[in-house]
Amino acid sequence: MSTSSPRHVLVAGAGIGGLTLACALRRAGLSVTVFERSEALKWVGAGLTVQMNATAALRRIGLCDEVTRAGACPTDSAILRPSGSALTRLPVARIQEEMGLPLVCIHRARLQSLLLAHAGEENVRLGLTVTAFHDDGQTVTVRLSDGSSVTGDALVGADGLRSVVRGALWGDAPLRYSGYTSWRGVCADVQGVTPGLVSETWGPGARFGVVPIGFGQTYWFATKNAPAGGKDAPGEAKAQLQSLFAGWHAPIESLIAATDEANIVRTDIHDRPPASRWSRGRVTLLGDAAHPMTPNMGQGGCQAIEDAVELSECIAGETPVEAALAAYESRRREWANTFVTRSWSLGRVAQWESAVGRFVRNALFQCVPSGLAARQLRALVRDAT
Repeated sequence: MSTSSPRHVLVAGAGIGGLTLACALRRAGLSVTVFERSEALKWVGAGLTVQMNATAALRRIGLCDEVTRAGACPTDSAILRPSGSALTRLPVARIQEEMGLPLVCIHRARLQSLLLAHAGEENVRLGLTVTAFHDDGQTVTVRLSDGSSVTGDALVGADGLRSVVRGALWGDAPLRYSGYTSWRGVCADVQGVTPGLVSETWGPGARFGVVPIGFGQTYWFATKNAPAGGKDAPGEAKAQLQSLFAGWHAPIESLIAATDEANIVRTDIHDRPPASRWSRGRVTLLGDAAHPMTPNMGQGGCQAIEDAVELSECIAGETPVEAALAAYESRRREWANTFVTRSWSLGRVAQWESAVGRFVRNALFQCVPSGLAARQLRALVRDAT
């Protein structure tokens, strides 16, 4: 194997970031093998907003148009009160036109399937976990959960919030619980869903998001302040959500009612404080393994996509592997970490329960000019390119 330029990259994790990296590496002419612990890539009930910074990155690897066709581009976004009145509105269609980039709301599994097709199913080995690795300065050898080993030029940990690769590099820092739990679901469009409108409704210690994702489907999510570790008893998630959001504006109750109980996923929301290092030698991290963040800005998957494209461009050249990974980290770490901090702070404010706190918050958000919010959305792309 070459010691001056990576030829075979090993990737732990076949999530959005890991598969995007595999697509980008193949496009650059490199060999890639992805190891995924799941036995199958399942059609999980969740959506994803691929914001313009991520579609700009996807355009660099030739996938922007295909991803756009696989989802829906919103025309407007809004933060609402439980009554349905607006705190803020943002003309998303106009911003997309000005930037020349789409913002795409898509079923996560549809995006994952698209990426898998371009990565090549033959390059993704399912049912295998990277349990350990050894970097000898010339190559990296990973040990897998079936006892076998594979050697490559570099290893990328894209194995999520509880990354084995991150733990082996830097130890297992404790997760940081946000103070709220979440539910997610996908259902057929119901009466009252406004085509093209992505909305999030803020109530006392709870939120509900509505995201049309095309193909006659709507993705929704809900949050509620709660102690960590709570579980829904079998068959009780819908009833709990219907009680929690009773009386909130349409179509919230209808979306909950239209979703199969088995397709409602509950997850406590965690992150980790921003990391000071991602890389060591021929090993680095990507996505949630590097910078897990709360979902409040919709940037978790977007930052993983940006990571993947940037890393592929760094590692595909003639730069030695270690220097290429260091360059990738230098270009990405500070920017990605800003979203860890911003998302955490936004979540704290959005989940306020007290009447006084919510009054002040809502008054401040109503005073934010739509032009300022639009400039902040545009800045995501300018700072990312």
